Order: sequence, then structure tokens, then C-alpha cells
Amino acid sequence: MPSPQQPSTVQSAPSAQPSPFFPSLSRRKTPLDAIVGEADRALRVLAGASSAGRPYPAGPEAAETLAPADRRHAAGLMRVNHVGEICAQALYRGQALGCADAAARRMFQEAAAEEVDHLAWCERRLGELRSRPSLLNPLWYAGSFGLGLLASRTGVRRNLGFMAETERQVEAHLDSHLKRLPAQDDRSRRVVDQMKQDEINHRVSAERAGAAPLSWPVRGAMRALSRIMTGTAYWI
Repeated sequence: MPSPQQPSTVQSAPSAQPSPFFPSLSRRKTPLDAIVGEADRALRVLAGASSAGRPYPAGPEAAETLAPADRRHAAGLMRVNHVGEICAQALYRGQALGCADAAARRMFQEAAAEEVDHLAWCERRLGELRSRPSLLNPLWYAGSFGLGLLASRTGVRRNLGFMAETERQVEAHLDSHLKRLPAQDDRSRRVVDQMKQDEINHRVSAERAGAAPLSWPVRGAMRALSRIMTGTAYWI
């Protein structure tokens, strides 16, 4: 197992610091500062400027004997998973930005930070499979960020409920990938399995914090959007 990598380079914008010369003139952070910080974060996420803070679950690179068709299939599934992590970054940052409750906001920010590991792992695995991320990642990010902002305005319990339902659907999605990956692709399977365990922890944390169950139309709409995303990202 390789030594842990450097912490993620995708970080929140630094807080405003007092002026050492004119303390009384130190500028307070404004909503515009937060928006600029989120835009900067989005650009770095989309540029692939993120590294994991935990060891890569697949371990050191090793020779693989995947058939071309199996390699393309595994790459398609890992591209879908990478898009899922792009969406998770945007969704949780949007939910945190519009959340008035400090404890819930920290939960969204911490979940987003942990998802950086998943993002870096998926991107690394795509490279090993000689493939690339989705060309539509800016679209996925923008849409998910807007959805997160909308969720944040529905109240703390429903905001947490949106997080719990998202993770519940992601768990099912990752479980299906564990079954669909080529039998010989143990490296991708180890990455997906660790991601699944982390998503379970996020769901449980949201439920313990008071997440409210979502109505069936909302859950159905989320599943429909997920099917559109996964079906497109597999190829593009």
C-alpha cells in the first residue's frame, strides 16, 4: 500500500484576515466572497486539481490482463462513478452554501471533503484504464450545485433528508456496479467498494442528525435524473 498522498488541493476559500497595519479596516466576508470561493472550487474540481487524503484502495499499480471490451466497459462504469463524485461535490457545496444551520452546514462541507477522495480515486482509475472523465462534467456540476441550493431552502431536516436519499440511491448504484464490473477487474471493485462504505456513513450521519424522509415524487424525480446522468456519462 502506498504512503498516504498529500491532502486535497481542492479547499474552501480562506477566511478574511485582519490587517496587521489597520485592524479596524479589516474587511468582513460578504456573500460575494462565498460565491467567488465556490466558483474557484468548481474550476479546480473540473480541472482535475484534486488529490486524495487517504491511500488509493486499489493499491500500487500492477499489470492487468483485461480484454479490450472489458476494459472499455470498466472505464464506462468508472466514468459514471466519476460523474457521480463531480455531482456530489457540487450538490453538497450548494446545500452548505444556502444552509443557515451551522452544524448541518459543517456536515455537508465534511461530506464534500471526503468525496474529494472518491473523485481522485475515480480519475486515477480512469487513467489506468486508458480512458477519460465525462466531457459534460461542467454541465453536471452546474446542475447539481443549483439543485443543492434549492434543497438548502427547504429547511434543515429536508435538506438533510435530500442528502440521506441521495446517499441511499448512490449505495444502490454502486452495489449494481460491483456486480457489473468485469470479473477480472479487482482494482476497480476495490475502489467502488470503499466508496460504497463511505456513502453508507454519510447516509447514517444525515439520518442521525434528523433527516426528514422525502416524498415519493421527489425520490422518483431523483431516480429519473440519475438514470439520465448514468446513461449519458457511460459514453460521453
